[in-house]
Amino acid sequence: MDSPRIPPAFFTVLLFVYLQTLGCAKQEGSRPTGRSFNVNKCNGAAVLEESAKEHLQGPSSSLLIPSLYLVVIFIGLPANMLALWILIAKTKKMPSTSFLINLSVADLLLILVLPFKIFYHFSGNDWVFGEILCRLMTTFFYGNMYCSILCLMFISIDRYIALVHPFSAKTLRSKKMASYLCVGVWFLVIGAMLPLGLTQQSYSFKEPNITTCHDALPEDEQANFFFPYFASLFAVGFVAPFCLIVFCNCAVLRALILSEKRYVHAAKITALVLLVFVVCFAPSNIILILHYSEFQMVQNHSDLYLPYMISLALSTFNSCIDPFIYYYISEDFRAKAGSTVRCCRKKTSYRLGTTSRKTETSSLSQPSKFKVTVESSVD
Repeated sequence: MDSPRIPPAFFTVLLFVYLQTLGCAKQEGSRPTGRSFNVNKCNGAAVLEESAKEHLQGPSSSLLIPSLYLVVIFIGLPANMLALWILIAKTKKMPSTSFLINLSVADLLLILVLPFKIFYHFSGNDWVFGEILCRLMTTFFYGNMYCSILCLMFISIDRYIALVHPFSAKTLRSKKMASYLCVGVWFLVIGAMLPLGLTQQSYSFKEPNITTCHDALPEDEQANFFFPYFASLFAVGFVAPFCLIVFCNCAVLRALILSEKRYVHAAKITALVLLVFVVCFAPSNIILILHYSEFQMVQNHSDLYLPYMISLALSTFNSCIDPFIYYYISEDFRAKAGSTVRCCRKKTSYRLGTTSRKTETSSLSQPSKFKVTVESSVD
């Protein structure tokens, strides 16, 4: 009696199931590190590292970071609105004014999306505003950083040409050239931010039950896309402008010292610009590279998770420092800002004085009230 034959299709199905099992198995070295996660190929479930869960729902992420953003709004919003109004309506239209206006606009665009970021962190890093707004907020964050860096670079170059090469300044410095450069900066930044805007930024997790926005990304995308992308931004958008800014400011200080002119004012400008880079831009860019790096530069990338989030929050403080840069760079802005503040003080004191005089007059014009007591005696 012949044994029953096994159809060839059975072996095909068995081979397919075996390959699927291999695909679902967790490979060695694929442990999610830091803000990355693995996606199970069988059911599409995202697996987040335990330390990342602690950071996402810890007090630093849900209290400290949104508190820093609140400080940026309370200081940066009125300061930049006042600065933008003075730059547009009050100051002379110089080449440097165009760069200052665009720097202020970039700061205000960032501040406009901060309330969504604050709500996100106060909600335990649970994003409820959808994928489109998450991408928009992410691009505004990084776009503001690199737009500010490029504007500060052109401001430093403009001062360098005006003070070190005054004879060439008449041909190299013009309002039209400054306008063209500002338009070029915006096109360059928008083009550089397109990859972020076209990439998924929000991901949902079952444990914990939250939807993150740019705080947890697939591990393979970190190594294959985000690391080379941010490495290019780091080199072109941070290192090169920083070297140019240091060179221009040092050359300006040297020229003023050699000409025996007062250089204290220029030293303050240099210190402010370097402060923005050292405090706001350098930590976020350096930790960003380490964080997206696929190489084992440290034993556990999750150790950089909290410093990364704090450095990203500190990078927004350039919106608070930039108005002080306007104040020291532009003499016309300094004069107009001082006159505006003095005018507001006079109006406030006048209103307070008028109110107090009205109060005194009304109190004197009213008849005095006294109590009359009638005593009756009974004999």
